[in-house]
Amino acid sequence: MESFSLILAIVVVTALAFDFTNGFHDTANAMATTISTGALKPKIAVTMSAALNLVGAFLSVEVANTISKGLVDETGIRPEVIFAALVGAILWNLLTWLVGLPSSSSHALMGGLIGATVASAGFGAVHGEVLVTKVLLPAVAAPIVAGLAAMLATRFSYGIGGKAEAEATRKGYRAGQIASAGLVSLAHGTNDAQKTMGIITLALIAGGAISPGSNPPTWVILSAGLAIALGTYIGGWRIIRTMGKGLTDLEPRQGFAAQTSAATAILASSHLGFSLSTTHVVSGSVMGAGLGRKGGVVRWSTATRMFVAWALTLPAAALVGAGAESVTDLGDWGTAVVAVFLVSASAAIWKLSRREVVDHTNVVAETEEPAGVVTTAIAAVIPPPAGTVAEDPAVAFPHQSTGPGRVADPASAAPATPPAATV
Repeated sequence: MESFSLILAIVVVTALAFDFTNGFHDTANAMATTISTGALKPKIAVTMSAALNLVGAFLSVEVANTISKGLVDETGIRPEVIFAALVGAILWNLLTWLVGLPSSSSHALMGGLIGATVASAGFGAVHGEVLVTKVLLPAVAAPIVAGLAAMLATRFSYGIGGKAEAEATRKGYRAGQIASAGLVSLAHGTNDAQKTMGIITLALIAGGAISPGSNPPTWVILSAGLAIALGTYIGGWRIIRTMGKGLTDLEPRQGFAAQTSAATAILASSHLGFSLSTTHVVSGSVMGAGLGRKGGVVRWSTATRMFVAWALTLPAAALVGAGAESVTDLGDWGTAVVAVFLVSASAAIWKLSRREVVDHTNVVAETEEPAGVVTTAIAAVIPPPAGTVAEDPAVAFPHQSTGPGRVADPASAAPATPPAATV
């Protein structure tokens, strides 16, 4: 039976709080495209995703072992170091959620852990080979692979379904989207829930509650699964809006291609023990699906902000983690100061978010994101394929629209075919 100190209990509670933020931060990964195309209503989508996240948490412990046994030297880590790491990860999650950017909760956790470990025990306590092979390389390769797979799958689906009856095709791909969204949710549980399992297991080892090299105890698996499921049910509506509408406009067959590609990549990485960013994978697949449809475009201004957030995640969380560790190293009062700072900063971010509430009632509202030069140019010269369904002509061609069903240039409207019914 594990013996708990006060600091160990604080670390476990903080780790579960991170898991909760991971859940609502990453809900978009599974359900953004399903919600944006109308395949599922928002509340039904997040409920389904939460349940499957919980199931997925029990399917594997490979990723948890990567964190608890492989990334840092577990014998030289104190519980305070893990607490400091979690502070960096939670604050980065909340900041990126506030601005609606799909950044990586996984990399925030890795960055916080690395920064706190280096501040406590030096660079030698970080296993560089594991960091490169199981964190950094997958971070670069996974979204590219998933994006290319989604682009090819989208082109293939339009190629074989070009002459199919439109309504039957939409219904079929909507059903496929629901199934693939469930698969992504399951995959998310097998990968992201395990990261909290790994960090709690590492804390238990550091606190002497369990022996080095142990697998996550059953209660850790259950609590981590419940925390991420609850966060998923709450719904990270700001990021769902960005992923579903702000990045590109998807039809059901594109959403199906994106989610299937993402789920395949995430499940494969979980099996191999790669601490993959599900956010990177799903974002890459969504962009690939957007580019796979003739006339489809990606809003590169939004994508660029996402890329910047991805690049900053590890170092930013590492800096906060290192700073928090320096303060906790001063003693119990230092740990108390860091805890108060975490609670105060989290409350301030939540209060700022109330200035513009985004929830299930307005998550599918059109964003005001400008199309950008590249998007406008591509949409101007490449028409959508005949027979494709545009959710709203004002969304599909924002540079031409002055209202639903109207175009700015009457001359260009004459030969155009009226848009199909919305999805």
